[in-house]
Amino acid sequence: SGLLAWPIAKLMRVDHRTFVPPMMFNNCGNMGLPLAVLAYEQTGFAAMVALFTISNLLHFTLGAWMIDHHAKFGNLLRNPMVWSTFLGFGFALAHPPMPEWGATAIKLVGDALVPMMLLSLGVRLAEVHWSDWQLGVIGGLVCPLTGIAMAVFLGPILGLDQTQQGLLILFGCLPPAVLNFMVAEQFNQEPAKVASIVLIGNVLSVIFVPLGLALALR
Repeated sequence: SGLLAWPIAKLMRVDHRTFVPPMMFNNCGNMGLPLAVLAYEQTGFAAMVALFTISNLLHFTLGAWMIDHHAKFGNLLRNPMVWSTFLGFGFALAHPPMPEWGATAIKLVGDALVPMMLLSLGVRLAEVHWSDWQLGVIGGLVCPLTGIAMAVFLGPILGLDQTQQGLLILFGCLPPAVLNFMVAEQFNQEPAKVASIVLIGNVLSVIFVPLGLALALR
């Protein structure tokens, strides 16, 4: 998606560091996982978890570097999201015993993060200008369209079966993730514009998610 979004950003004379990452990193967690279960049950859930994990890892390494080319690789690896990903891999492989109080604490922190991100997004949207809303509409259209196009293009090349192809299409139709706004806020990369892309992209998902489901299950 980023390869297709890059020339669009240049054509619109928008900073690619603002526009391209939200086109690449979509809402494959909160939205993608339930949709995968709805469409493909546990087979879909396992595949979407893999896509979500890879996307999250790339978001806080490659995505952060795309926004700030001066970011040191060592600093990117010290990001808590990167560490949590590797810890998740370790727990999945080793299956160590987890005390109930530890699991409860982790769940409480995790449950609080999404509302906090949405609250921060809402505060930033108060500063959005009309030109930012126009960019948001374009981004909300480009993200799922380029995602679906790349999924349809890559499926035959990668030799995917029908279920895998469908999951890739479902992944491609998802809107930009809220995490894009948090990363833009961290690096001060026009967060108001990114916030508008995220918001309108998720509003437009009521059109593109059913379209993605129809294409995936055809």
